[in-house]
Amino acid sequence: MSLLADWTRGRHEAAGFAYDTYRRGSGPGVVVIHESPGLTPEVIEFGDELVQSGFTVVLPHLFGSAHAPPRTWEAARVVPRLCVTREFTMFATGVTAPLAEWLRSLARELHASVGGSGVGAIGMCVTGGFALAMMVDPVVVAPVVAQPATPLPLGERRAADLNLSPEDLATVRARVAAGCPVLGVRYHDDWVTGTRFETLRRELGDGFISVELAGRGHSTLTDHKHPVAVVRVVDFFRERLLTV
Repeated sequence: MSLLADWTRGRHEAAGFAYDTYRRGSGPGVVVIHESPGLTPEVIEFGDELVQSGFTVVLPHLFGSAHAPPRTWEAARVVPRLCVTREFTMFATGVTAPLAEWLRSLARELHASVGGSGVGAIGMCVTGGFALAMMVDPVVVAPVVAQPATPLPLGERRAADLNLSPEDLATVRARVAAGCPVLGVRYHDDWVTGTRFETLRRELGDGFISVELAGRGHSTLTDHKHPVAVVRVVDFFRERLLTV
């Protein structure tokens, strides 16, 4: 049976893009943006944990497989495709990915449905910076950046880049200064994240809450799940969405 059998399938269209979505739960809304190679069992399991913690979760399906373990070669096929698709910016610096506006629209739709103070958003790996891009819209009040990996850390400039345009970065800084913190989670020795956490600390100051786990793992909430990471993310969503 599909791991998404208890999730309600939908489709969201905005900004020239259309993707399937899966929704489950009750309570404040959280958008969970999956990593490469797709909407894997581990991502769905994390979504289920958030549902059990009292949230309405939406999983957009952006690329790769859904609800099935990926084939061993799938990641090797997905990433090259992302490098040439117009939705993502895998190499460019100082640019917000075009998919960000679709994600903001999805967040607005979710908030209109469930109400509350706003919604949470979490991006992982190649989508890690998308939560920052989403918080340009004030409806996103709990952004989580998990092991951000784009642009690909080839050279110092890309390794430090936040996958945001200067205008969007200025908006993010203003929102943080006004009281909207950003939570970041990574393994300390994960080279794929480059020096982005250093950039976030410099740009956002005390408004950036950094959780750095010991070791060389990568996927903090899925393949290399760490209980501390899960607890901190759930607590952050509770603090921001249930008490604000």
